[in-house]
Amino acid sequence: MSAPTPDFALGYRAMMLDGLAREVETTKRVLAAVPDDKKDYRPDPHARTAWELAWHLANTDVQFMEGIADLKFNMVARSELEKPKTVAQLVEWYDKNMKRCADRIRALSAEQLLTSVDFMGAFKLPVAFYLGFLNNHSIHHRGELATYLRPMGSKVPSIYGGSYDEPFQPAA
Repeated sequence: MSAPTPDFALGYRAMMLDGLAREVETTKRVLAAVPDDKKDYRPDPHARTAWELAWHLANTDVQFMEGIADLKFNMVARSELEKPKTVAQLVEWYDKNMKRCADRIRALSAEQLLTSVDFMGAFKLPVAFYLGFLNNHSIHHRGELATYLRPMGSKVPSIYGGSYDEPFQPAA
C-alpha cells in the first residue's frame, strides 16, 4: 500500500471535520436530553451512570481532538474543577471545546497531518486518521447514552433520521 499524499491528508481532514461538525450537533442534542435529576441512572450495576457516560463521551472527544492538534495524545484525567456540573454546562463546554479544537486541526499543515503518532501503544497512524477513530468512538458512546434516555423519562432526539419522539421531517 502506498503512503497517503499531502493532498489526500488535506482532503481527508476537510471531509472528516465537516462530518464531525454535524455529529457534534447530534451529540449535543443527546447530551442535552439527559435529565439533571436523573444523572445517576445506570441500566445495570456494571454500567456507567448517565453522567459518567456523558462526561466520558464529551471529554474523550475533546481529548482526541486535542491529541490530533498537538500531534501527541495525553489522555490524562481533567481535574474536578474543570468538569461541568450540569447538563447545560456540559453541552456548552463540549460545543466550545470541539469548535476550538477543530480550528486548531484546520490550522495543521499537510505534513503535520501525515505525522505518525502513537496512541497508547495500540495504534501508530498518521494523525489525520485519528479523526475517523474519534468519530467511531463518539458515535458508539452516543448510541449507548441514547439508550439510557427513555428509561430516565427523557425523549430521544433524532439522530440519523426520526425517532418516536422527533419523527422524520422531510425537507420542504
